[in-house]
Amino acid sequence: MFSEHHKLEKNLFLLLVFMVIVSSIGAIVEIFPLFIKEVAIEKVEGMRPHTPLELAGMEIYKREGCYGCHSQQIRALRDEVERYGHYSLAAESMYDHPFLWGSKRTGPDLARVGGKYSDEWHVQHLIAPRSLVPESIMPNYKFLADAKLDLSDMQKRLKVLRFLGVPYSDQDIEEFQKDIKIQLGMITGQDDITSFSKRYPKTVIRKFNAKSEEITEMDALVAYMQALGNKVDLKTNRGRDW
Repeated sequence: MFSEHHKLEKNLFLLLVFMVIVSSIGAIVEIFPLFIKEVAIEKVEGMRPHTPLELAGMEIYKREGCYGCHSQQIRALRDEVERYGHYSLAAESMYDHPFLWGSKRTGPDLARVGGKYSDEWHVQHLIAPRSLVPESIMPNYKFLADAKLDLSDMQKRLKVLRFLGVPYSDQDIEEFQKDIKIQLGMITGQDDITSFSKRYPKTVIRKFNAKSEEITEMDALVAYMQALGNKVDLKTNRGRDW
């Protein structure tokens, strides 16, 4: 068999055909299984969809191009884990459409930024980055503190995400405005808070932007960042060995 290999090497057409065949076999073995969710995503406890407020914050994060300078993927390398925390799990992005892993780090990775800084720190950092980090080249986002949050298409977004497999219930979709007010501490009824917390476990409930009594884009963006890395209990869900 190997004695005839030189014929294959000299025939460009045959060589191309065999290259395609071999590459296809490799793709079938290595790539196709990843399309099966049970294979590609670890089984973890506690993962939940974004709350409506966090989802609105994610849209602002995308709109302002934050993912162009900040990644949300800690690789399973020792120096990255020591700097940013536990490496990212696939399950942590399972409800993101699209995921915001990013491909560049002009600023630090944000996969574990939730709870690392106070709300006041985030608000001030977004308003005037260099007041807290003198070497920062991040633009000022002062307008977010006063910009009222537009929720006109939120219900439609929730329905589309449910169609894509995100487990939003009818209650989640119908009561999204109420849920936003609950998360911001504007509705304080115990029954409402209990229902909200049951549907969105481990959610931070408070007013994120103290500079305005309105529901602002700053509230949404800070709520989104404060939830990053906090949905999965990494003490019990360590992911795959590395």
